[in-house]
Amino acid sequence: MNVVCCIRYQIDPFKRQAFERYAQDWGKIIPKCGGELLGYFMPHEGTNDIALAMIGFDSLTAYEAYRARLRTDAESVANFTFAEREKLILREERTFLRPVRS
Repeated sequence: MNVVCCIRYQIDPFKRQAFERYAQDWGKIIPKCGGELLGYFMPHEGTNDIALAMIGFDSLTAYEAYRARLRTDAESVANFTFAEREKLILREERTFLRPVRS
């Protein structure tokens, strides 16, 4: 893994349970489409509307191929549709990180 996509979600705090379902569904979709899911993280203490996801890839090219597969995978499309219909996500930001190697 050379690149980590960190997704920062601002979620509706009153729909945390539905967002957690959305995140759990990605647990099987992401690996199937070529990403290495490092985890989804829900608000626990403090801010109640920020969630994170971290997904690893060998390269940005691998990330782009993964994104293309997400657009055609039936489970992925259904999960995106669920999030839109329920209006779970108010804002989404992606940051690409690289691991520090010693």
